[in-house]
This record gives sequence, C-alpha cells and structure tokens, in this order.
Amino acid sequence: MNFTQPIPLSLYVHYPWCIQKCPYCDFNSHTLKQNVDEVAYIEALLKQLEQTLPQIWGRPIKSIFFGGGTPSLISEAGLNRFLSQARALLGFGPEIEITLEANPGTVDFNKFAGFRDAGINRLSMGIQSFADDKLQALGRIHSSAEARKAIEAARNAGFENFNLDLMFALPNQSLEEAIADIEIAIDFEPPHLSHYQLTLEPNTPFYKQPPVLPDEDLAWEMQQACQKRLADAGYEHYEVSAYAQPNRACRHNMNYWQFGDYIGLGAGAHGKITSPPEGKIWRTQMPASPGGYIEEMARPNPGRTTLVGDEDAVFEFMLNALRLQDGFDLDLFNLRTGLPLSLVQTQVDEMKSKDWARIENNHLRLTSLGQQYLNDVVGLFL
Repeated sequence: MNFTQPIPLSLYVHYPWCIQKCPYCDFNSHTLKQNVDEVAYIEALLKQLEQTLPQIWGRPIKSIFFGGGTPSLISEAGLNRFLSQARALLGFGPEIEITLEANPGTVDFNKFAGFRDAGINRLSMGIQSFADDKLQALGRIHSSAEARKAIEAARNAGFENFNLDLMFALPNQSLEEAIADIEIAIDFEPPHLSHYQLTLEPNTPFYKQPPVLPDEDLAWEMQQACQKRLADAGYEHYEVSAYAQPNRACRHNMNYWQFGDYIGLGAGAHGKITSPPEGKIWRTQMPASPGGYIEEMARPNPGRTTLVGDEDAVFEFMLNALRLQDGFDLDLFNLRTGLPLSLVQTQVDEMKSKDWARIENNHLRLTSLGQQYLNDVVGLFL
C-alpha cells in the first residue's frame, strides 16, 4: 500500500448503556441494572485515547461522534471531563463537528444546555416514529409527545444542527402512516434526517419472534413515497438512508463512507488507523462488556489490533463508498486504500456492462438500477 496524502481522521466514542434494550437492536448496548461507575468508564476512555496518540500524533480530528447505547444518559460533568481532556490531548479545530446521540426519553432542556456548554454542537435524536403504537411495538421508552418536546427543547437550548432518526416498514405500518412520520419530521425542519427500513437482525428478540411487518412491495412503496416527499421538501438524498438540507451532510458519517480513519474508544468500539510510513491499515477492537473494557484498559497493550489486507481494504472501501448517491472520484480509491485502481478494473467494467454504474470525468456513480441491486454490486468485490 502506498499512501500519497494524509487520511482524514475522526473520533468515535461508545457509551454502552441503555435504560432498556430495544427488541430490534443488535448494537453493543447493555441495560442499566444498577448505578454504573461512569467516572471509571470515562477515565478508561481517556486512557485509551492517550495510548492511541503515538499512532495519530499531529493529525487533526475533523469530527467526534458519541454513539451507543444511549449517550444522552451521560452526565454533563462526565461529558465535560472527557471533552476537556480530549481537547487538550488532540487540539480541536474551530470547525469540528461533535455529535451526540440522544434518546428523547432521557433528555430535557437543562440536559441539552449542559451538553451544549460541554462542547456538543450537533445532536442525533432517535425518534424512530411519531406514532405511539409503533413506538410501543419497537420497545422505545418515549412517547410521540416526548419526542416532539425533546426536539423543541434541543432547539431552545441552542442546537441548530441536528438529525432525526426515523424508521419505516414498522410492525403493522401502513403507507399512510409511514408518510405521516415524514410529514411531522419535515415540520420540525431538521437539517438532517436518517430514514431506514426496520430489519430483523440475528441475536435480537425480533429475529427470534418476528413481528408482522409490511411485505417487500409495500416497504419499497414506502421508501419511494418518502424519498419523493423529502426531495419535494428540499432534502438531498446523499447516502442510502441519509437526507440533508444543502451543505448539511453529516461530516462524521461522510468520513466513514469515504473510507477515512477513525479512533474507536469504548466498550466494543472498532477503529481504523492508517500508517502511511508503514504502508499499512490497522483495525482495532475493544472488549464488548463495559466491565471487561475497564479491566482491559488496566493492562498493557489493551484491545486487539489486526492488519487489513489488500482484499479487505478493497471490499471495505467499496462497501462504504458505493452507498453515496453521488458516487466517488476514482482517484479516491487509491488515496484511501493505497492500492492501484487496476486492482478493481475488472469489477468496474462489469458494473458498467450491467448498467449498474457509469463513469464520467473520472467519477463513478451508480445508476438507479445499481442502487436497486446494491448488495449484488458490492458482492462483486468479495
């Protein structure tokens, strides 16, 4: 691998606790059964960050994302402690994007104001639906009224940049109900909106006991109708499940989709760090349980580090970059993987021959047919 330009770098911080686990969720989250030692967990995060510094020294951080779990359960003091120390260790630029995921059932104006004072400048709010019966079916702890109240509280606390998470093809959902969720969301004028289909993931209660979901044809109709409504409202569909007002795309997620680097802190967190002098890409992974993670950080050389081979780098780049509606410059493949484009020329030619992709001015973009068969397109690179 030969890298000729610096790789953009982000920071992901995992907060693993939830009030209760949603039956569709396969993320690394753990139900709050007793008071957690937040202080110990934050100190472990900072220790991991300090140990990562030699690998990324001098590289600016373009974004930070607190995911979970339910990061909005973190105390304002704990968040301030982490961000203050991280700022001292890394040096944040004036334009850095710092996002925190928030569950509407765990926040109010005062908490949002505290997050804002600590340095959070973007929220991602897990609404999922504005219909109470759908929220109950999904096992969410908030109501429709609480969701609306949380959005207003965030605005009143000074958050102008926020995302609303919505799902469709929910248990017993009709086309009209799916569109109604979008209409309500648009009324709040969020700069960013995530809209994705409920899927049944292995090792979840929904997978073991599936609810009654809309069939594939109805789910497709929901997706198409909601996409049109969002487009009519001025939202740009820039990634498979992401929509934004002009120039309001999520910078952190764009770094993932363009195969940038990211430090992964916390229980179960994954990271990707490129070492241009070595011509190598490394993956990091931490223990999944919060207690195991804290214990691991007391040991030398914590976590697991693996080398990313050429084949994996090709697949991971395409898996991410092909999700972008506008596609990518072919030069980006070499810049991010350190590999020559000739390595994937056969697959690119096949994409073109099947009318799955077009190339203009050295820019590859999937056709509508390619977007419809995205899994098959990505499968060419396995």
